[in-house]
Amino acid sequence: QVQLVESGGGLVQAGGSLRLSCVASGRAFGTYAMGWFRQAPGEEREFVAGISWIGTNTYYTDAVKGRFSISRDASDLVHLEMNDLKPEDTAVYYCASTIYEHCSYGCYSPEDFTSWGHGTQVTVSS
Repeated sequence: QVQLVESGGGLVQAGGSLRLSCVASGRAFGTYAMGWFRQAPGEEREFVAGISWIGTNTYYTDAVKGRFSISRDASDLVHLEMNDLKPEDTAVYYCASTIYEHCSYGCYSPEDFTSWGHGTQVTVSS
């Protein structure tokens, strides 16, 4: 299985920016898509952004469209650039990967992802 590690979280004021990164310990040959989820205390884990591994089409939840951007770099690190952060964005952010081929076309539920990182805290103050 794939081991994922997130980094880049922190405390920022509303309107600020953060860049999260996710690295896989293995080569993840069976990965068809990766994504970012977030979970606030007392809330369910929710989808934020996804990217297909081949073709790199991206998709986002409506709450972050125009503010967040998911990407993959030359070293296959996956990033989430977060701009114009709002207090409502405060949560633990998790990266995830999936071996399900159908997720090349977009997956939005935690149940569709098969490997998870341990999360990084993002806190946005007013």
